[in-house]
Formats: sequence, C-alpha cells, structure tokens
Amino acid sequence: MPRFQTLKYARDRTNPRVARITLNRPERLNAIDERMPGEIRRAVELANTDDEVHAVVLAGAGRAFCAGYDLQAFGEQRVDHPCQQESTPWDPMLDYRTMKRFTDDFMSLWHSHKPTIAQVHGHAVAGGSDIALCCDLLVMADDARIGYMPTRVWGCPTTAMWAFRLGPMRAKRMMFTGDTIDGATAKEWGLAIDAVPAAQLDETVRTLADRIAGVPRGELMMHKLVVNQVLDAMGLGQAQVLATVFDGITRHNPEGMWFRRRAQLHGYKDAVAWRDSGRPIPEGAEAQALVADMEREIGRKASAAGAAGRRERAGMVGSGGAGAGRGKRR
Repeated sequence: MPRFQTLKYARDRTNPRVARITLNRPERLNAIDERMPGEIRRAVELANTDDEVHAVVLAGAGRAFCAGYDLQAFGEQRVDHPCQQESTPWDPMLDYRTMKRFTDDFMSLWHSHKPTIAQVHGHAVAGGSDIALCCDLLVMADDARIGYMPTRVWGCPTTAMWAFRLGPMRAKRMMFTGDTIDGATAKEWGLAIDAVPAAQLDETVRTLADRIAGVPRGELMMHKLVVNQVLDAMGLGQAQVLATVFDGITRHNPEGMWFRRRAQLHGYKDAVAWRDSGRPIPEGAEAQALVADMEREIGRKASAAGAAGRRERAGMVGSGGAGAGRGKRR
C-alpha cells in the first residue's frame, strides 16, 4: 500500500467493493499543495488495479471537501515556482507543463475505469471544484458551496468542465461572476445528482455507491467509456489545453500580478476579500502602476527586515552571543 501525505485511501468498512479516497489536510480545508494532485492519481490507480473494487468515493476530511489551491503557498509567498514565476518575461510553457500535469492528475478521476463519486460538504471551490467536477457523479450537502471564484482574477478552470457539466449559458454565468452556488441549486441545475441535508450525506452516498458496486466491473467500464467518448468528441481535451494556457496568463498578466503583489503585501485574505467583494479589479495600465508601487513597498519592507536582522545579530555578537547573554543576566 503506498503511503500518502495529503489523503487517505481504504476500502469502505461495510462494502469492500467501494474504495474511499479522503483528502486529508483538514487544518487547511484540504487545500491543494504540490503533493495532492499526484497522490489523487496514485490513489485512483490503486483502486483501478484492485479487482474487488467496483466504485470510488472521493470526500474531504474536516469542514470542507476542498478549498482550492493553497494560496498561502501559491499566492502569498514570494517564491519562484513554475506557476508563480517572478522573473520577467515568464515562460508560459514551463507554467503550462506544471499545471497540465496537475490537470491530468485530477482527470484520473474522470478516466478511472471505476465510477467515481464526489461527496461534497462545506466548500468545493476554485481548484477544489476542478477535483469534484472530474468525478463522474456529485452528491452534495444542500448547504455546500461550489464555484470558481478566481475567474474574477488570477485563474481559469484548467479542467474546463463547467461547460460540459452545465451547458454554455450557465457555465458563462459562473465564469463571468466567480459566484458559488449551493448544493440545492447544483442539483436543480443538473450539476449534482443529489443534494441532501449534511447529516444525510454519508448515507446517501453510501447507498448510491453500493448500488453501483453491485454491477460487474466490465459493464461499468464499458458504459463509462461510451459516455466519456461523447465528451471527448465534443472537444474536452482541446478545451483543457486552452484553459490551462489561459490559466497561466491570468496569473502573469497585469491583473494577475496585481492580485499576487497585493497578497504578498497585505496577505491573501485581503486580496481574496477584494476579489470576491465585487469591487472593480484594477486592470491594464492601472494594475501595472499599482504593481510597481507595491513592489517598491515590498522592497522597502524587505530592506527594513534585513537591517533589523543584522542589528539583532550584531547585538548578540556584542554581548557574547545569545547563550552568554542569558548567563550574565542570571
């Protein structure tokens, strides 16, 4: 059994024909870090190679299904990552290569030979909605929320699943606003197969998974391949290439750089609060000017912090070091 750091994998305790994958970073609302996409793929592969398993349930530990990419890691920190390049000009194909790997990891749920069910409670937002929408079926708590808020700035859903799951008009409604919808609305719109009170979610998913798991593996695989072929013929793969390239652009254009610098200067919660408030988001030349101002402020703060650190180290040396100083005081 592989060892996982961001999720748990096990057969269901009451029905070994059902495998359960549980995203397991509850202290971060199961936010996506560098490890999680690949671990999702490996867990799906584990279920696919287990002949006893007929269906897979994907859920989240703690208060949410998945709150998207971990912005403390990907947005607030000033690190030179393929998806957050600080050098100019940025390399779009380096960004694409990394994000497309994440997308393909999520899509392992879609391409799985075994049917996959997303059990959604709390929030399945931003990249978390990508994960949920890569499952064959969604069952949601009626008060859960799903959506992709970063379409307002700093994101494009790389799986491109919204149009295929909702149709063009409702997909545009979600993408143009960055709004989220609750489970009851998701069911009404046909995005979720069911939406029930949170207290009934486990039992509802279990009943559905058990019903599916009674069907022979070959039958399930054939039916899934037929339906997936329809979406492939409609251009799902091509849409994902375009969406993943556009996602990189949204993180490196003037508007994306404004969001990133604001998160680095004021914290990601401040940047997200502006993004989701409905306030006009700076764009074009205005965004570039604000980015330049914020970069100067970030530079001043870094210089001040460096100077303070040097003074502190000099003081420690002058007093004979930290240990010696404490000895004199005693």
